Amino acid sequence: MVNWMAEKLLGWIARSLLLLASLLAFALCFLVVADVIGRAGFNNPVQGTPEIVSSSIVVICYLMATYAILSGGMMEVTLVTDILPPVPRALLGAVTFLLGALLFGLIGWGSVERFVTDWTSGAYEGEGALRVPTWPVRLSVLVGSVLATLAYILLAIRAVRAAVRGEPFSSSITH
Repeated sequence: MVNWMAEKLLGWIARSLLLLASLLAFALCFLVVADVIGRAGFNNPVQGTPEIVSSSIVVICYLMATYAILSGGMMEVTLVTDILPPVPRALLGAVTFLLGALLFGLIGWGSVERFVTDWTSGAYEGEGALRVPTWPVRLSVLVGSVLATLAYILLAIRAVRAAVRGEPFSSSITH
């Protein structure tokens, strides 16, 4: 019951962050078009566009990561797993999910100090007319990594349960 509630909550958070990331990507389209028109038509580009775009791409990726994991959208090589019976396939899936959790856990752990430093020091990117604070990017990496770690742990639990029951395993939660 608790695992089901955690899956539902994490799925809802993942879909909400996906929507936020999509809106950010949509807004970036307008910024880039305005920058190109300003640069080509008026020799006056939008100030800070490179900084905003480069920061936003990182934010978008980490906001979408949890949804990609929960929907089964991460890249998967099935050359070996396709020939395995359900139980070993599920157990191998659990191992790979735990490795994914380890990777994102280490990224999250490594980003805490950078986030705190950027938050307290007011660090920024860019010079001149527009300075873009770096803490929102660091925060998205931290939050996205923690949520991705939780998603992989939930998938590992589901894979182990499927192996114990001898059932086929599906890595998609959000669909």
